[in-house]
Amino acid sequence: MTEDAAHKRTFAAGDWYAVVGEHVTALVPADARARVAGLWDLADSGGSFEAVLDGLLVDGLSTLSGFALVGHGDRTRVPVRGDVTASFRTPNGVVDIADEPDALWVERTIDAVTGGRLVVGGAVDGSDLALVTGVARASVVQFGETASAENAPVETAPDVAPVEAPVAAEPTPEPEPEPAVSEPMTFGDPDSDDPTPTGEQPAVSDDAAYAPDDHDGQTSIGAPLDEFVRPSIGIPGRELAPAVVAHPVAKLIFSTGDVVDVDRVISVGRAPEARRFASSDQPHPVTVSSPNHEISSTHLEIRPGAGADHGMAVVTDMGSTNGTVLVQPGLPPEDLQAGIAVSLIPGAILDLGDGVTIQTTNP
Repeated sequence: MTEDAAHKRTFAAGDWYAVVGEHVTALVPADARARVAGLWDLADSGGSFEAVLDGLLVDGLSTLSGFALVGHGDRTRVPVRGDVTASFRTPNGVVDIADEPDALWVERTIDAVTGGRLVVGGAVDGSDLALVTGVARASVVQFGETASAENAPVETAPDVAPVEAPVAAEPTPEPEPEPAVSEPMTFGDPDSDDPTPTGEQPAVSDDAAYAPDDHDGQTSIGAPLDEFVRPSIGIPGRELAPAVVAHPVAKLIFSTGDVVDVDRVISVGRAPEARRFASSDQPHPVTVSSPNHEISSTHLEIRPGAGADHGMAVVTDMGSTNGTVLVQPGLPPEDLQAGIAVSLIPGAILDLGDGVTIQTTNP
């Protein structure tokens, strides 16, 4: 398969795991989740087709109900087993591959592949979510040209006579209300040093808002150290996202194998902490391994969006030491700025370092 065809990949959400690297694409069932992390390590490190196949079978074939593996290159190698089928487009036509009775798996080597598709069971092809490299829950994975693109009907719009839009009547201007006269503001008791305006409660600091009412007399709150000061979250002038929502707005696929719904704040890092939240709105901490300490203790947060981002997930780098790289579908990679929330498009990939990535999919 040509390099361009191998990198144009999309998927449709499903129950199987799609593991996508530079040179290989694997599709394994949900009951093989324990193998996903190892497969991703091999695929992400540029492992060959043979190396990934060895990793796929390392725990035996008897417990692997099905799989499909595609080795992208000048010649495309494809073994298929179980309830998954493969279809590949070549200059000489379409090549279909499916499991056969009494066979461990069916394997083919195909030349000059320009595109293909892996389909689980009777899944309907709705592969419109971008997939670069990473792990996603999928029922369809497609790369390059679709196998049926040439036969797709071309729809033409019918001729429609232009319709003149009715001219709206000019509204009758309403009289402008007279400006309200503000009452003079009186500042406190003239005999007191308190400058707080009468009728207005003094502002309460964040620390005071989260301090408990009861106190044993033994504990005191000191001034925060600079290294633990959390950056302000959000975009100036935009409504702050809620801590918890009723329905997930996205699903996060971690390269470690974790799958997390975004229905509240997701705090990610080597040892994510959950300070400064109400007890009922505690975030979901996700701890990831970072042998080289490239990932900070609390590296980033992902939460449901609000306002213009309602229904989407937004990510905020929490001032991580080594930063976070975001790759959105169809856009160049960008480095997140600490404390600035960015909306995540389905298919977006976050690279935290130390080989840990997070892919965003639809809920």
